[in-house]
Amino acid sequence: MSATTAAPAPIPAKAPRVETPLQRFISEFAESNIALGALIVFLCIVLIAVFAPWIAPQNPYDLAQLDIMDGRMEPGTVGGAGFTYWLGTDDQGRDMLSGIMYGLRISLVVGAGSAIVAAIVGASLGMLAAYAGGRTDTIIMRLVDLQLSFPTILSALMILAFLGKGITNVVIALIVVEWAYYARTVRGTALVERRREYIEAAQCLALPTRRIIFRHLLPNCMPPLIVVATIQIARAIALEATLSFLGLGVPITEPSLGLLIANGYEYMLSGKYWISFYPGIALLITIVSINLVGDHLRDVLNPRLKK
Repeated sequence: MSATTAAPAPIPAKAPRVETPLQRFISEFAESNIALGALIVFLCIVLIAVFAPWIAPQNPYDLAQLDIMDGRMEPGTVGGAGFTYWLGTDDQGRDMLSGIMYGLRISLVVGAGSAIVAAIVGASLGMLAAYAGGRTDTIIMRLVDLQLSFPTILSALMILAFLGKGITNVVIALIVVEWAYYARTVRGTALVERRREYIEAAQCLALPTRRIIFRHLLPNCMPPLIVVATIQIARAIALEATLSFLGLGVPITEPSLGLLIANGYEYMLSGKYWISFYPGIALLITIVSINLVGDHLRDVLNPRLKK
């Protein structure tokens, strides 16, 4: 009589891998090669700006390192001291490559700084308007409508004409002209979120209003706020360059892409194109890379826009 063979024990099924929200966000963002490439370009720009004092061939705003005899030299020309100017020089003998590296520092600081502060002010007022409603909502939104009714560049010019030049004044002007965009965006999102059950539950528990707004309402308003902030950083960089080009931005002693473009504008007709051309290319690459990242962030953070 043959012995019965015992059936092999079943192999337990492998539990499906559960992605965290951060992992899911990274995988969805990496699906776009264009956005990923733009992010890499922008990160390289940030690194160049941060480490400019160590990697730039010269300090373009240190008078001891400048030679007026090397002014308006063509790209690739070797200067009197044996120094090669790969992107040429301006009328003061500044190395354009070094000037662009230093100019990126001011552009990014002004753009990011103004966007962060404007986001804090605008988001706070937008959530307050949506949560409080009534007269508070009416007053805040009428201020938003009044701010948005003026052209941005005109408002910034008027503020700087009153405050004067300077990095701090430029940041203040950009905050004043940008906060309304954040307030309107956050208010629209908060009006939808305040009708959710979790807000009603928090109100039934008699939680403080400040806690409800910043601990429960704000986190759910972050996705559109992040998208708007990304776009506004690029917008602030472009606006700072415009103000500096018009002579009302950063002072002449500070490096700025807009100021570098303005310095070479009068030499364009004489064939000295590189003084304005290369800073303009650097500004264009910076703004386009930020806009591409922000546009893809909008698609990733808003499920309704996914195909």
